[in-house]
Amino acid sequence: MRAVIVDAPGSMRVGEWATPRPAAGEALVSIAACGICAGDMHIYHGRNPYASYPQICGHEIAGVVAEIGNGVTGLSAGDHVVVEPFLGCGKCYPCRTGKRNCCTKLQIKGVTQPGGCAEMLVSPIANVHRVPEGLPLSTAALAEPLAIAVQACRRGAVQPGELALILGCGPIGLALIEVARRRGARVIATDLIESRLETAAMMGAETLPAGENLLTRILELTDGEGAPVVIEATGSIEAIEQTVDLVAAGGRIVIVGLIKEGVTANFPALDFTRKEMTIVGSRASVGCFPESLQLLATGNLLLPKIAAEFDLWDAPKVFAEMSANPSFIHKGVLVLEI
Repeated sequence: MRAVIVDAPGSMRVGEWATPRPAAGEALVSIAACGICAGDMHIYHGRNPYASYPQICGHEIAGVVAEIGNGVTGLSAGDHVVVEPFLGCGKCYPCRTGKRNCCTKLQIKGVTQPGGCAEMLVSPIANVHRVPEGLPLSTAALAEPLAIAVQACRRGAVQPGELALILGCGPIGLALIEVARRRGARVIATDLIESRLETAAMMGAETLPAGENLLTRILELTDGEGAPVVIEATGSIEAIEQTVDLVAAGGRIVIVGLIKEGVTANFPALDFTRKEMTIVGSRASVGCFPESLQLLATGNLLLPKIAAEFDLWDAPKVFAEMSANPSFIHKGVLVLEI
């Protein structure tokens, strides 16, 4: 089959890859759309700490069931589906306690296993979710990044009426705006790139430029208290470290951004007790795809409307352009006619 292959950091091509076959308990999915994520760009740049090469990238996957393996029930050939890319071992402590997204032997489609930038992909049936009727597959591919936002808002216990400060207005930051607002939160979003702030404002967020004046502005807007919830989605150490100052005493910090392995963040130790803040990580998602798909099915989200579609086989050119110009697009989806 044809596939988009990352041979090494900075080296992407369209080439041939062995066509997978479904084993017992698996489905073979014919790919229709695959979103481009910051994690894919990290693989392209050699900064994803979990990636192996050569690899077929892409973990925001939507398509049509082409074939099912022995023992599969509940799905049939022709069903429109999305694929949850995180595969737990089912045996380690996180898996035993319902956190398979933190599995000690985690496998990830598009990172450690072949992903969705190809004609075909196999997946365990437990990771395959039927798409609501009428939802286009190019839109359904956004279920995965939206599920990350659902997970982060759950981890941060975002409540109606409270202020949620979102650091970063890339694709995940924009998804966070959508989910937090639909939970009834007042959202303030920050970024260094003006075009991203404009998009965040279009989605209903109040916006502030990131930088040295951010803390002053947040304290002004909150009567000196800080934000009850701060969600970091930049992957910047400076932003992560600033969350402690930005959060209100007794508030919650959620770290979503991906950091290169071995890099350390420093927090003022006294604030752990002085502020009694809660700091949590949020990794991918677990049990969030149904809510994510239902949010997309409402047709009320703006994220699908700002996504730019490209032919899958143009991926090398698209990735090169996104690498050279990070503000090239807000969100990209690679599509393949099937």
